[in-house]
Amino acid sequence: MEIIRVRTPRGLELKGAMWGNPSMETVVIMMSGICSNVFQNDLLNAAGDLLKQNNIAFIAGHAMDAFSCLAYTDFSIGKQRNTGVVFDDFNVIYEDVEAYVKYALELGFKNIILAGHSLGSNKIIHYLGNTPDNYVKYFIVTSPVDLSHWWKVMPNMDISLETAQRFVNEGRGKDILPFLFGGFSPMCAESVLSFYNAKNLKNCPVISNEGETSSLSAFRINGSFVIGGRDSLTDGDPKGFLEKINSYCSNPENNRIIVIPEASHIFFGKHEKYAEAILDCVLHHYALANV
Repeated sequence: MEIIRVRTPRGLELKGAMWGNPSMETVVIMMSGICSNVFQNDLLNAAGDLLKQNNIAFIAGHAMDAFSCLAYTDFSIGKQRNTGVVFDDFNVIYEDVEAYVKYALELGFKNIILAGHSLGSNKIIHYLGNTPDNYVKYFIVTSPVDLSHWWKVMPNMDISLETAQRFVNEGRGKDILPFLFGGFSPMCAESVLSFYNAKNLKNCPVISNEGETSSLSAFRINGSFVIGGRDSLTDGDPKGFLEKINSYCSNPENNRIIVIPEASHIFFGKHEKYAEAILDCVLHHYALANV
């Protein structure tokens, strides 16, 4: 694995990670979820290692501030841990995804597969549903989120919004909330409000019915949907959740749905199974391309 630097049109440099090289011809670009980077999300490393072993390159696409981690004490294990996407701008999601795609093109990759995990899946749905380009050949959406439903089931959301709005009103928008957002991440006040109001991420509204499905309908390529059999953000029906999302695609019969038994939203303890599923999706794409 090597750290890569990807420049966006607005001049911001995103820091991602890459396994393999352009001689492999095919690359899977995976946009990570909220508060997720290669140092604290083992599913990215598992996927990168396995794909590289099979002569397929892998890029972990990080968000704006995925490397600006905070150190804190996890009293449950008595150790220091790093976590967090403290600052993020959800208005430029398209630009960030596009930057990774064009980076892969500039390196000379001939076959680009665009993937996402959790909120990263919502990001690639937004990109694929709005891009005029045909650079991406196949998609792999894993553990997408119905964002409006997510806000209703995650802990401390009401107090997060109230505190964030108060901080902004007081001119303290860059200050970090005094507790972990959603129970899992430090986040500044402006990012909390931006996240809550991110209409471009509300593109899987199959539980809440709050959002748009036009991005899914606009997909011009086929792909796969992957989810854990115990994903807690699916209202108790992971497979049905994906089936509803897929139903909005223009040719749902040409897409695959893969459920990894006993796996959670983050595939804890199932990272190798997750990596195997991603490899299987790539091999399926190869098979289709050679028909």
